[in-house]
Amino acid sequence: MKNILFLIVALFFSATSYSQILKPVKWSYATKKTGKNEAIIYLKATIDKGWHIYSQRVPEGGPVKTSFSFTPSSSYKKLGATLEPKPSTAFEKAFNMKVSYFSNTVVFQQKVNLSRLPAVVKGKIEYMACDDSRCLPPEEVDFSLTIK
Repeated sequence: MKNILFLIVALFFSATSYSQILKPVKWSYATKKTGKNEAIIYLKATIDKGWHIYSQRVPEGGPVKTSFSFTPSSSYKKLGATLEPKPSTAFEKAFNMKVSYFSNTVVFQQKVNLSRLPAVVKGKIEYMACDDSRCLPPEEVDFSLTIK
């Protein structure tokens, strides 16, 4: 009986040690003041080899696009849309369409007008990561930056 119990416990720990949570995208944030009342927010995704995330501009029926929502505040106001560099584009069978995506690293930029300092800029990033054989469920990441 002890041997069977030991075997069950050993198999349980063996199985759980092989399961892993995939986190192929890491986000980092920075700010740069560009004038007395203006700054740029940098939102950088570092993407594991073989994985990619999608552009903000993805056609309907495609994968979940990367999107940014900024929490309203009296200390800042967004200026224009969030900018992104030129993405790669390819046909993806899973979505039966051409999609634009980023691999390795990508930096998104958002200009803000500051009404007072320090200004705290908070928000959420929603994105979906895929590799050649699978896509992970969409994920939301909170961010918070202080501009002094």
